[in-house]
Amino acid sequence: MPFANFKVPAGSLDEEQKELIVARTTELYVEIYGERARAATMVLVEEVTDGGWGIGGGVLTLAMLQEPSGG
Repeated sequence: MPFANFKVPAGSLDEEQKELIVARTTELYVEIYGERARAATMVLVEEVTDGGWGIGGGVLTLAMLQEPSGG
């Protein structure tokens, strides 16, 4: 069974965006494995609590991600 797991900051995606991730990921697996993969493809979109993840040794928050870049 094809499986994809997306971890995203809590509150960063609305329901429509989550549905888009599921649909496009499923279509990608179908493109690769053929139509037989559609019914068996599992896509999990997990929301990580704010401040529950980081990069480069630092904790990130949703507010930090929403700050305009270059400022």
